[in-house]
Amino acid sequence: MPNARAARRAAVRLGAVALTGALLAACGGSSDDASDSAGGKVTITVDLFGSFGYKEAGLYAEYEKANPGVTIKQTDTEDEADYWKSLQTRLAGGGGLADVQGIEVGRIASVTQQQADKFEDLRKHGADKLKSQFADAKWAAATGKNGEVLGLGTDVGPEAMCYRTDLFEKAGLPTDREELAQKWSTWDGYLELGEQYKAKAPAKSAWLDSVGSLYSIMIGQEEERYYNASGELIWESNPALKTAWNTAVEAAEGGLSAKLDQWSPQWNQAFAAGSFATIPCPAWMLGYIKGQAGETGQGKWDIAKLPGGAGNWGGSYLAVPKAAKNKEEAYKLIEWLTAPEQQAKLFQKQGNFPSSTGAIEKVADAKDPYFSDAPIGKIFGDAAKEAPVQVLGVHDQNVAQQITNALSEVERKGTSPGKAWANAKKGVENTIG
Repeated sequence: MPNARAARRAAVRLGAVALTGALLAACGGSSDDASDSAGGKVTITVDLFGSFGYKEAGLYAEYEKANPGVTIKQTDTEDEADYWKSLQTRLAGGGGLADVQGIEVGRIASVTQQQADKFEDLRKHGADKLKSQFADAKWAAATGKNGEVLGLGTDVGPEAMCYRTDLFEKAGLPTDREELAQKWSTWDGYLELGEQYKAKAPAKSAWLDSVGSLYSIMIGQEEERYYNASGELIWESNPALKTAWNTAVEAAEGGLSAKLDQWSPQWNQAFAAGSFATIPCPAWMLGYIKGQAGETGQGKWDIAKLPGGAGNWGGSYLAVPKAAKNKEEAYKLIEWLTAPEQQAKLFQKQGNFPSSTGAIEKVADAKDPYFSDAPIGKIFGDAAKEAPVQVLGVHDQNVAQQITNALSEVERKGTSPGKAWANAKKGVENTIG
């Protein structure tokens, strides 16, 4: 979820993804799966950021029905950065923590390397038996130095490109997803099409939403981004990062962007207004687009393969703090929520692409009527298989935020790229030391 699936809460959830193939089997616990010793009633508190989609997909209601006496109470924070700051304060004080806490993938290295003593080792509750259910990289990222299992994986963020077919038609561009994938097989090709769009674009419509989203999707195609495999901070000298930066700057200076800060109210409104024709979209973005574009957007959107190769942007984990009041019940809930059956259902209803290998097989033939019946199971499934295993660092999210802030300066304020880069460097130094 970005910040990945911090895909900030979608206001409205529309349309189900049509899954072809086998029906998804319900998987509920027994009636005594989540009960305490004081009479069989327990309230499991869940604290998340953005839109994990469990409530919207009906999974909480399903679990409560299968487990009489269990009530799930969720709180959430729209902005992941605010959520993480609050979580750090509560972890330091040891109070105010929920039974289940969401962890964004950009933070998971901080948990495994610096805060393992603050979270339950889920092996105590039987998590060892689940390892084969998850992609190796997803499982490994939440494993501590001594083998602790500190979280169970929710979704991943395989990347594609979402686009407005109606706006493409008005600008005289092709709308076929296969043809577009060929034309923008490289990021240079993507910018060239952007120039063509700009020349004939409908009024008040730009090629893409934000150069921050362009940077984020490009850096998601790289194995090493902010740290190398030895744990050294390399972002300033990483040529792949500089390429993503330069491409984003080129788009900004070329006037291809709608100059919108992601997650802002103006950005949200722009989905329905047709203010941009393309948006780099990890799988979790689909539900967000539906929520913001609304019913009138159905059939106007489509999805094509991403320029430049496969990548991953976002994904999350569910963890149980050691200070949680209901650790055993919390574990049972997150084991159920992250099981293949539930991950497949979540993709069916919300678009969050599963990290469970079994669930990935279940959704291989999925299509989405909202996005012109795009074969999302294949598009995102192929991307998930081909995406590099990313090196995760303790301060990934902090560095990424400073870079996207700097790109926003170039995009919206006309700050020179050199000055903006210097500001990013200063921001990183102030944030992480």
